[in-house]
Amino acid sequence: MQRCGVVEVSNALESEEVSLVLFLKGSQDTEAKRLREMAEGMGIPVLEASNNDMWRMSRVNEDKTPPPILAMVGRDQSASVEEVLSSGGLAWLIAGARYPVNIGFTIRTAEVSGACAVFVDGDLSHAEKKAAKRASMKAHRFMPVHWVDSDDIVSQAKDAGFRIVCLEDIGDVEPWGEDLTGNVLMVVGGERDGIPDSILGKSDSVVRVPMSGFVPSYNLQAPMAVLAAEALRQRRTSD
Repeated sequence: MQRCGVVEVSNALESEEVSLVLFLKGSQDTEAKRLREMAEGMGIPVLEASNNDMWRMSRVNEDKTPPPILAMVGRDQSASVEEVLSSGGLAWLIAGARYPVNIGFTIRTAEVSGACAVFVDGDLSHAEKKAAKRASMKAHRFMPVHWVDSDDIVSQAKDAGFRIVCLEDIGDVEPWGEDLTGNVLMVVGGERDGIPDSILGKSDSVVRVPMSGFVPSYNLQAPMAVLAAEALRQRRTSD
C-alpha cells in the first residue's frame, strides 16, 4: 500500500491509483517537489508531514533519513461505508469498546495489517473520539474509520457478501484454523461485555486465541493483533 521515495512514487503516479501523497515539510528535493505538483494537478490530496513522522511511517529508512515523499495506493481513506463494502476486502468492527486508548490501538493495528476499514460502535464523547484518534498514532488519516451501529453494519456487510468472523473466548477454532481470505468483517467486542449475542448469532465463525496463563483474559488489542497478523499471512499467501 505504501510507495516510498521518488522512484516508487513516480511509478505509482504513472501506473496506479494513488489516493494520498505525504510530502516532507520543507523538503527542497527537486524531484519530490515535481511529484507533489503532479499529484496536486491530478486532484490527489497532499499532506505535509514532519521529519519525525516521515521517518516513522516510511517503509524504507535504513540510513535514518526520511524520504521526501510517500504515496498510498490500494485504499481510499475517504471511502464511505457503502464504498468500503462494495469494494470488498478485510474490515474490522469494534463492537462496544469503551476505552479510547484501546480503540486507538485497535485502529492502528488494523491499519498496519492492511485492513480496508474500521467500524467502531462505542458510546464515546467527541473528546474521547479525539483521544482514540491520538492513540491510533493518526492511523485514521490513512484508512476509513466510521462510527456505526454494530447490528446495522453486520447486516450490511452480510448483504454485501462479507463473512462475519468474531473473536471471542467462546470460540471453537483458533485463528490459523479459520479461512480469513476473501471479504471478511472481523469483530472484536468491548472490554467488559464482549461481543453482543445479536452479532454472535449472525456470525459465520467464532475464533479464539489460545491462552495458558492463570489470568484467562488478554487486553483487547493483543488477541486482535494475533488475528490480524494471521489474516495478513493468509492473504499474502493467497495472492
